[in-house]
Amino acid sequence: MNKCIALLFVFIFIGFAQAHEFWMLPKKFKYAVGEKMTLDFMVGEGFEGEFWDLNTHQVEGLTLYNRLSKTDMTAKVKKSSGDNFEYTFNNAGTHMITMESNNAYIELEPEKFNEYLKEDGLDYISEERQKLGEQNKNSRELYRRYAKLLVQVTDRTDDTYKKETGMRLEIVPLQNPYELKTGDHLDCKVLYERKPAAHALVKVWTHIGNRIFLQNIYTEDDGTIRFPVSNKGAWMVSSVKMLRSTSDKAEWQSLWSSLVFEIE
Repeated sequence: MNKCIALLFVFIFIGFAQAHEFWMLPKKFKYAVGEKMTLDFMVGEGFEGEFWDLNTHQVEGLTLYNRLSKTDMTAKVKKSSGDNFEYTFNNAGTHMITMESNNAYIELEPEKFNEYLKEDGLDYISEERQKLGEQNKNSRELYRRYAKLLVQVTDRTDDTYKKETGMRLEIVPLQNPYELKTGDHLDCKVLYERKPAAHALVKVWTHIGNRIFLQNIYTEDDGTIRFPVSNKGAWMVSSVKMLRSTSDKAEWQSLWSSLVFEIE
């Protein structure tokens, strides 16, 4: 674990100026059969945020997985401020919802882009910019979101949590979070194009009271991380991958992945 040591920080939320994390947030995480779930699509810095603007962005795919089926729910997404998706559960078990967005565009001045690369562990992009003589140029970037949410219906758990969906960047938990308790550890695997993403920075977020607790962890050679689940409540695991864009619109393409669940 030479590179993969967790660095622990506590943050107080400071604003949306450079907001880029994205996640799906339910009103609650545990349900009864026949009960309705409502999701908000959220964007922000540090697991606190604001409603995602669906007048500017677009959902390209939303899928619901459970032990019995995989269902395309894209047509049920609402272009509203919050309450973006509703679903009434008709069977017990662990359920997973995945969402993929379209590409969005952003242009940043050199200083802001360099800060962003440093914050998200994208040193290899900084090095490439140096080699190409682009370190003092504005950056044009296309970015795409890949979000995953786990919720639980009754106490009946199953292996839906570990399904690999084939999203281009994906975080897969290796234990069911709804079978864990505080003091346990959770292992996750980061996949890029279905293969382990080695030495990728992963951020693990949770709330303790009115503070945000963050662990920065680098993946092992096999794309895995391990972290302690120190408290009850909502958790988010996130990571980003950047590569050279093949589009004439931008130099860079970033892929943002998140996984949200609750520890009871």
